[in-house]
Amino acid sequence: MDDYPLLNLFWTMLWLFLWIIWLFLLFKVITDIFRDHSLSGWAKAGWLIFVLVLPYLGVFVYLIARGKSMSERDVKQVEKQEESARQYIQKTAGTGGSTADELSKLSALKEKGDITPEEFERAKSKLLAA
Repeated sequence: MDDYPLLNLFWTMLWLFLWIIWLFLLFKVITDIFRDHSLSGWAKAGWLIFVLVLPYLGVFVYLIARGKSMSERDVKQVEKQEESARQYIQKTAGTGGSTADELSKLSALKEKGDITPEEFERAKSKLLAA
């Protein structure tokens, strides 16, 4: 292998990449153990000891045994974050009102002449479609 320094670099980068992926997977499993509310404290401790003492076997067994519920918890967490972000944006922008409130705001803008009747109808149809 010393005759091919580029190949040595390739193998080094490959092993480094695999090691980083392994660390990411290990930390993902450990955080999922603590995030799971359906596990008791003893079960969490058991999984954690298993994953730390026999890391390769522990992680693979955890992924096989609890991988589906792991992905469901990830989806629920993302949905919760998106919902809280949407609520924050609506609260900050002041658009959290009802459809009737939005229609009254649009009609007030049309009466003041800030928007044209065509723009009013377009915005009204979008609002009623949503």
